[in-house]
Amino acid sequence: MGTSKPAKSSGPAASSASAKLPAAPIRRVAEELQQARPFRSTAQEALLAVLVTADRIAAHLDRVLVAEADITRQQYNVLRILRGAGAEGLPTLVIAERMIERTPGVTRLLDRLESKGWIERERSAEDRREVRVRVSRAGLAVLARLDDVVDAVDDRPERELADGELAELVRLLDRLRALYP
Repeated sequence: MGTSKPAKSSGPAASSASAKLPAAPIRRVAEELQQARPFRSTAQEALLAVLVTADRIAAHLDRVLVAEADITRQQYNVLRILRGAGAEGLPTLVIAERMIERTPGVTRLLDRLESKGWIERERSAEDRREVRVRVSRAGLAVLARLDDVVDAVDDRPERELADGELAELVRLLDRLRALYP
């Protein structure tokens, strides 16, 4: 496949996260889905490959996040969004727009994060309808604990794909995503 690169060492948490799942043999999506008939088109095969791959990555990340901090991907995504927003925080609707996986239950998600002490909410003085959300110190501590572990998940493709291949993958996925606004 691409050029092999040494895995980045990000401490013991990172190495344990990458060691949890050994690389499986490469199989075509038809094999993965145990498809007996050929795909209708290469486009159909490509889209199914994207969906199956995204599901595998999400499931792996779910296992890592639950094992390390008993947190869901959606909760983690919200905390990351809020850490990036800084001390000002963000309105609830902006958080919902920025989420990787859109969910209609953002308020319930925020309720769970607040009950864990990982976020703080405050009604805006200028517009009482707006609620601003900030990550708390406890939420920042959870993120700090997860940074190396999630970096290890993010860095797994570097072991198999060269930089140029990764850049091309990003470019192709950007084009594909543009077809489904």
